[in-house]
Amino acid sequence: MYAITGITGQVGGTLARTLLAAGREVRAVVRDAARGEPWVRQGCEPALAELTDVPALIRAFSGAEGVFILLPPAFDPKPGFPAARRIIAAVREALEMAGPKKVVALSTIGADADRPNLLNQLRIMEEQFSTLGLPVTFLRAAWFMENARWDIDAARAGAITSYLQPASRAIAMVSTADVGRTAAELLQEDWKGRRVVQLEGPQRTSPDDIAAAFARLLGREVRVDTVPRAEWEGIFRAQGMENPLPRMQMVDGFNAGWIDFAHGGRESRKGRVGIEAALRAMLDDQAAA
Repeated sequence: MYAITGITGQVGGTLARTLLAAGREVRAVVRDAARGEPWVRQGCEPALAELTDVPALIRAFSGAEGVFILLPPAFDPKPGFPAARRIIAAVREALEMAGPKKVVALSTIGADADRPNLLNQLRIMEEQFSTLGLPVTFLRAAWFMENARWDIDAARAGAITSYLQPASRAIAMVSTADVGRTAAELLQEDWKGRRVVQLEGPQRTSPDDIAAAFARLLGREVRVDTVPRAEWEGIFRAQGMENPLPRMQMVDGFNAGWIDFAHGGRESRKGRVGIEAALRAMLDDQAAA
């Protein structure tokens, strides 16, 4: 039995479907029964638990061959990441008490960066989970290609905006489909102690590459407009963010190169989904909606 948090999202959903296709039993850890019902129909066992509810999490994780942990995304955290720290502490306590055979936790490129930025919350998770007396794998995933989903309408109009710059600079990106499949593989492996697995796509990708892929798929010219650094805070605050600095620092890290995989990703696992295939799937999803 594999207990999966975040099963209603893209990564967790792919992970669960991969395990089910392999004949594995899956426990869907969800916050409410309605969201878990589609997974129950696919053969999953439901487990209701908030990620801050230690007793419920202990029940969800108990007896599991492996547990997959995915922290809720937090793009506008309060200073010091208090919400993430509460979740991390609760999940860690539940894992320690439940004692599953192994844990795979979704982390991120840049989790090892010590400069202040949005990804420090995953660094905190790795530090806390590393003290567990359990086999733990941290799956450090690259920048999600699916972030380009927000650019679809703009691409149809002929121009996408980018905070990543210069637009010609390629960085490590990965499809959520590859992340989910890799998490399923890792959960079915055996290892001892703590390990880190880096994951990126088959080739590094730039904003220019994204625009060119959109152009091929949409049959029209698509350009990239980079957003000047001086305008970021005003834009983010206008979007409703109260504490945009960590997000800005994260993008600074990608642009300056201090957020990257060790050795330029030479030791990373490589996914099989490239940017054009990822964008095609997003466009198909939009058309089907």
